[in-house]
Amino acid sequence: MPLNIGLVYDLRRDYTAAGFPVEIAAEFDSDETIDALDAAIRSLGHAVDRVGNARTLCARLVEGQRWDLVFNIAEGLAGRCRESQVPAVLELFNVPYTFSDPLVLAATLDKAVAKRLIASARVATPKFAVVETPADATAVKLDFPLFAKPLAEGSGKGIGDRSIASNGDELLALCCDLIARFNEPVLVEEYLPGREFTVGILGTGAAARALGTIGVEIVRDGAPAVYSYQNKELCEKFVRYTPLQPGRLRKSIEKLALAAYRILECRDAARVDVRLDKRDRPSFLEVNPLPGLHPTHSDLPMIATSVGMSYRELIGAIIDGACSRLGISV
Repeated sequence: MPLNIGLVYDLRRDYTAAGFPVEIAAEFDSDETIDALDAAIRSLGHAVDRVGNARTLCARLVEGQRWDLVFNIAEGLAGRCRESQVPAVLELFNVPYTFSDPLVLAATLDKAVAKRLIASARVATPKFAVVETPADATAVKLDFPLFAKPLAEGSGKGIGDRSIASNGDELLALCCDLIARFNEPVLVEEYLPGREFTVGILGTGAAARALGTIGVEIVRDGAPAVYSYQNKELCEKFVRYTPLQPGRLRKSIEKLALAAYRILECRDAARVDVRLDKRDRPSFLEVNPLPGLHPTHSDLPMIATSVGMSYRELIGAIIDGACSRLGISV
């Protein structure tokens, strides 16, 4: 049965036009992404209503408008619970939606909360500390080198060539810079020297499955092996993505990623980042429960392409999975 699907999103150009710095707006979607999503959903036989951001959604809900399903990719603007805003409003108005619920989105955006949950379930993740003040940075008791990034950001925001600290002075300077720039705590974790991978997951609970895995290799001359904001924005130039072939390594990586996905109770789809330690053992880095969906630039669609799944099929699988979970006939 064809559905009337509301598309809720934050458009990057709306925020840059309002004066927000490009890096601050990095998590928001391009016109190309929204156009591709719209076209894919329509090609599946559904109607699409481009609702826009959370404020527009609120106004339209108050006016009495409803949809059979909301396809939600809105990231929100401020605070560690910003990704939870749209799902919380939709639950208030009893409107079904795709992807994870407010609790999961808040818990995973705060990377320390996510890592505590993962560690409590005895899934491997690097040792870490949360730095809120310069004094916290000087008190960190972890083994160098250390990696530092904003506690609650995505799309590589705040991550750059100097994100790896080899001593206390470098860590202090790095943390002070990030706290000043993003006005939030910093996650500091022991740096893993092995290769980095990202795993696509589809489904919910026991039905969740690993879609595929790609390796992430930085090929910018002289740059550290860091999946930074700059490298993500210019990934076609600076990053080599390589599908990980079936075998023992892929099996262990996807087993860990799927365990993390289920422990954190993600739904419908997500992307899990994994890195190998010095003994080539996989460890959980973080999960993105609202994965980017640009058809050629975002990691989840690239993973789908690597296993022979078209963009249309990927979007269809997300919608079908959400409808199955919600008991909606399609």
